[in-house]
Formats: sequence, C-alpha cells, structure tokens
Amino acid sequence: MATFVLIHGAGDDSWYWHLVVPELRARGHEVVAVDLPCEDDSAGLPEYADAVVEAIGDRTDLVLVAQSMAGFTAPLVCERVPVDLMVLLAAMVPAPGESPGDWWDNTGWEQARREQNQRDGRDPDAEVDVIADFLHDVPPDVVADAMARGERRQSGTPFEKPWPLTAWPDVPTRVLICRDDRFFPADFMRRVARERLGITPDEMDGGHVPALSRPRDLADRLVAYRSQWERAAG
Repeated sequence: MATFVLIHGAGDDSWYWHLVVPELRARGHEVVAVDLPCEDDSAGLPEYADAVVEAIGDRTDLVLVAQSMAGFTAPLVCERVPVDLMVLLAAMVPAPGESPGDWWDNTGWEQARREQNQRDGRDPDAEVDVIADFLHDVPPDVVADAMARGERRQSGTPFEKPWPLTAWPDVPTRVLICRDDRFFPADFMRRVARERLGITPDEMDGGHVPALSRPRDLADRLVAYRSQWERAAG
C-alpha cells in the first residue's frame, strides 16, 4: 500500500482531488489531499512545503502528485521527507533559482498558449478563462459544483522569490501531461520536460484538470506508476 499525497495548483484547494481520492482508496491505497495556504500573503513556497509535510505526518511509502503550480512545491517536500516517487501532473517545472513569477517568460508560455489558441480556432490574445481554459472537458455537473464553490484567492507571495533548490531532487520523477490542455499546451510541456528534466513525458487525454474530467483514468495511471516503481526498486 502506498500513500498518495495530492497537491493542488494555484488558487485551488483539496476539493480538486475529490473524485480521485475514492478511486485510489478503492484500489487499496492511503490518500492525503493537502490544502495549501493560497490566500495567506505571508506564505511563500517554504510555507507551502510546510503544509504538505505537516499533512504527511509520519506516513511512509509516499508518492507525491503535483498539479500545475505544485511543481514548485513538491521538490521542496522531497528534500524534507523520504519520497518514493514524484509525479508532475500538467505541472510547472522549475529551474534552480527561478521564481514562479519568472517561469512564464522563461519558458515561453505566452507564445505557446497563443499558438495553441490559433490551432484551436480561438482568439490568440484571449484572456485566460476558467471555462474555456480549465473546465472545457469537465462533466457539466462537476463544472456546476466547481463554479458554485468559487475560486480561492491566490496570493502573489509565492511567485516572487527564487526557487531555493540548486538541482532537482534525487527522486524518481514521472511527468504526465494532457493532450488537450489549453493552458499548458502539450507541445510546450513536452519541450519543457525535455529541456529541464531530460524526460519524455507520458500523455493522457484531457485538459488541464484531469482530476475533475478523468478521475478514474488518472487513478489508474498513478497506481500503475507506483507498481512500476516497485518493480524497478526490486
């Protein structure tokens, strides 16, 4: 049995994982879905890592799953607790000394998103839209629940300071991207994973929030990653 530690992205909370949690538990695993202090202007990346470490407690056999901005947090957790496997899910991949605020320009995200919008026949200069960019492939009832809950305020504090690690942690890492992601387009994510980690990412159908659109498929992927790690570890 593994403990899957699920870390949400910016302006979100643990509800994001509410459809994945029962799927993983039904497969015999323990699950910890963390709430990060997104609204706290005194909290930066170290405090985000604190929240994850506190939620983990004394649990072991850890698989960290980092959605979107949590790609900046999960590696910091790996420096503080023993982690068997880290899964980056449609996630930002930081470079040493890079702040989350600088990541966008450094990776060429804006141009990549414009090009994806053009390929999809949308306005290349359209502002980011919750429905069009994040929830476009999510079932209507789940969209309704998400919209009723509203979006958490995301403090700008964690975007300001450099990522403190000098190198990627020595932890087995898998990158899982989504072929229909409009926010982090697949071509863009393939390049970032290759340039920054030397990894060819795995791919699944769906947009930027597969925990809401394809929870069963995502759970199958995560459990398969854990099984592959166990076999490799002997």
